[in-house]
Amino acid sequence: MILRSKFFNQPTIELAKALLGKQLVFGELRGIIVETEAYLYRDDPGCHASRGPTPRNTPMFGPAGYTYVYLIYGMYHCLNIVSGKEGEGEAVLIRALEPVQGIELMQKRRKTKKTENLCSGPGKLTQAFGITLKQNNLSLIDGPIQIYNNRIKPEIEASTRIGLSAGKELELRFYIKGNRFVSGLN
Repeated sequence: MILRSKFFNQPTIELAKALLGKQLVFGELRGIIVETEAYLYRDDPGCHASRGPTPRNTPMFGPAGYTYVYLIYGMYHCLNIVSGKEGEGEAVLIRALEPVQGIELMQKRRKTKKTENLCSGPGKLTQAFGITLKQNNLSLIDGPIQIYNNRIKPEIEASTRIGLSAGKELELRFYIKGNRFVSGLN
């Protein structure tokens, strides 16, 4: 079952937790979301929207349930889901997936056969899924990328975020306890 607007219209931290165990679907590719990070408009210097709207972060200020894809280091894309109230500028970064379907294509794109290394990081998963800036600011309800309810109720752990210089001390990273596809393990 495709998740609808009501699911995405919840506070950002709650959405970051609720996404764990759900399936990300893009074309023939599927993966279970095993790790997320929440980015908050207020008191979060790691959030792209903390200084207000820019051409790059404009989707973050739109309605919940849209994609926010950006490029980091000039080479890696990151997939976020816009969350919170419209106009606030919040999002949830999808940090890692457990590959479920389309693994051969993911292996080809990532140039590795090691399943645990296909989607165990935000840049890895977008490369494996072929997600680029073309998928920025698209509806997760009507768009080519969708989130399906997987009816899994995982045990969730929280920690500080990874790879940030500002806001890294905030415990806004959430992941499925014991899952071997979580980033930083491979």
